[in-house]
Amino acid sequence: MSRILLVDDHAAIRQGIAQLLVSRGLFTEAVEAATGAEALAHIERGEWTMVLLDISLPDMSGVEVLRRIKRRVPTVPVLMFSMYREDQYAVRALKAGASGYLSKTASAAELATAMSQIAAGRKYVSASLAEALADYVSTDVDQLPHEKLSNREYQTLCMLGSGKRLTDVANVLSLSVKTVSVYRSRLLEKLGLANNAELTYYVMRNQLVDLGANHSNAA
Repeated sequence: MSRILLVDDHAAIRQGIAQLLVSRGLFTEAVEAATGAEALAHIERGEWTMVLLDISLPDMSGVEVLRRIKRRVPTVPVLMFSMYREDQYAVRALKAGASGYLSKTASAAELATAMSQIAAGRKYVSASLAEALADYVSTDVDQLPHEKLSNREYQTLCMLGSGKRLTDVANVLSLSVKTVSVYRSRLLEKLGLANNAELTYYVMRNQLVDLGANHSNAA
């Protein structure tokens, strides 16, 4: 039996993908999870052929869920699935152990291709992502300030920029408020910003989060 775990906070997206994958015979069973905690509980309880994981979940970052999955089951392939621009999150996801990164704007055929390629033990990146990765490597010295941040700093930046309070960020990252405050000060210094208003504007200008949706995290 081939089983896939679909992790996304939108029920309609999960159900549509589940129907597509099972009807095409790519998997015999598709199990759904709406949060990172649900996904990790499913990982603990069963064996999985693959995981399709959204970057943005209501309780924690998809990249954090990815790291925890890979610590628990290093061999299970994980395809990241997101509305975020590929060049913003793909590198971090791939470094964290993802087998591929696919935009939610991809066609059903491209999703099926990605699944088949990853199931065969290969990595998957779209043509546009391959180009973005090539640019990322070739222009390393010209990276934007936020691209040089650590993963934890980047998570903090995105959450603060989306309007979350220090206590909210601390709860999500399992850190003290004091530690998050230190991260905030460090971010302002590294990005050359003066206050939270400028930080929020920076996040919006660089399209680091989707402020039109209910996101608790970004990776």
